[in-house]
Amino acid sequence: MIKGYALPRTPRGTSSLAPLPPWHYAGTVLAVEFAADSAAAAAFLPDGLEPDSGRGAAYFIEWQYASESGEEYLDPIRSQYHETIFLLSAKYQGSPVAYCPFIWVDQDVSLMRGLIQGWPKQLGSTWITRAYDLPSKAAPVVGPGGKFGATLSVRDSRLAEAQVVLREKTDALPSPSFAKAVNVRYFPELTAGKHDEPAVHELVQLKSRDVKFSDIWKGDATLTFFDHPYLELSDLRPTEVIAGYRFSFALTVDDLLKLRDL
Repeated sequence: MIKGYALPRTPRGTSSLAPLPPWHYAGTVLAVEFAADSAAAAAFLPDGLEPDSGRGAAYFIEWQYASESGEEYLDPIRSQYHETIFLLSAKYQGSPVAYCPFIWVDQDVSLMRGLIQGWPKQLGSTWITRAYDLPSKAAPVVGPGGKFGATLSVRDSRLAEAQVVLREKTDALPSPSFAKAVNVRYFPELTAGKHDEPAVHELVQLKSRDVKFSDIWKGDATLTFFDHPYLELSDLRPTEVIAGYRFSFALTVDDLLKLRDL
């Protein structure tokens, strides 16, 4: 009998690209709140979601992951990855939610876990300024005046870049946040005559548990989206950059709420 939570499924089941949940995550984030053209933002929303304010947030994240065994981080290439996530504010049945039109990662394991959850992951290259536990000209302070940068490149083209100068601590997370994020799980059909009838097409909501946050630092920010031959991120180019943030957080994922069959 072959086993495994995700493909490939094999006799021992250890080759599966995504292991059985729960999935545990810890990450350090550089985030930037921005406003986009409200009509452009609304055009990205799937059926079932209503436009909100056109507000968005870009999250550049350095992650470390483990399954329930907790041993992946001892083999860092299995555990570590970088990710850039773009969220748009929206409403579901009148309640505020976040929707992700684009997300890029640099590890196939993360890509598979994301597709299972409905995150529309693609491969890309994210780099983020690191801080260290000692003063140096080679690293910023995590405190007033600390300067951090992040970049996203996709298929050999730079797609986005951000800079944040920390000013003060805050109790508020960037908005929109991951809380109540809504995704679309979509898997197309290849059978002739059914190409427009997907095998899976669902509106789902992220569920996380054991969520923890470090101190949250807030400051001034810049955010730039670059044109690309076919990727449409620049349609959401910021009309206003609101604020930047840096913090760490941890969470566990092992559940999903199905909102609507599309």
